[in-house]
Amino acid sequence: MKQTTLCYIERDGKYLMLHRTKKENDASHDKWIGVGGKCEKDESPDECMLREVEEETGLVATRWKYRGICTFISDVWPCEYMHLFTCTEWSGQMLKDCDEGVLEWIDKEDLFNLTLWPGDRIFLRLLQDAAQPFFSLKLVYQGDDLVAAKLDGKEIPTVVS
Repeated sequence: MKQTTLCYIERDGKYLMLHRTKKENDASHDKWIGVGGKCEKDESPDECMLREVEEETGLVATRWKYRGICTFISDVWPCEYMHLFTCTEWSGQMLKDCDEGVLEWIDKEDLFNLTLWPGDRIFLRLLQDAAQPFFSLKLVYQGDDLVAAKLDGKEIPTVVS
């Protein structure tokens, strides 16, 4: 299975979001996501997250938390394990231009007005819950449609507004 990371960098009630607009053949084209990408050979999830955050934003994460793992099953895209992180402290200056798309600080209350993957709506709610322990989320897609979801092994609704 493909291994990826996704990090949500937090500041003043906002997340740094990436509007994926620049790559051709991008499964997430025109969607808003956190920053991250594919794990390289012999790279741990936290090493991948740190590398991807710096490559995509110019920031060096100095305080982060591993929040959960998301298993994606799809009839169109390769299946993957995505490791989810949040980051509250960093050093460096944000890049003016990102190869993947446009970086923008978005109020957490406004996230759900963006074009998001349906499953992202589920784990973003989990990430915003400070009391939520580490979680395992399984998302099953047919095309772009989320058809099943399980949180820590228990079925949950697939529609989150």
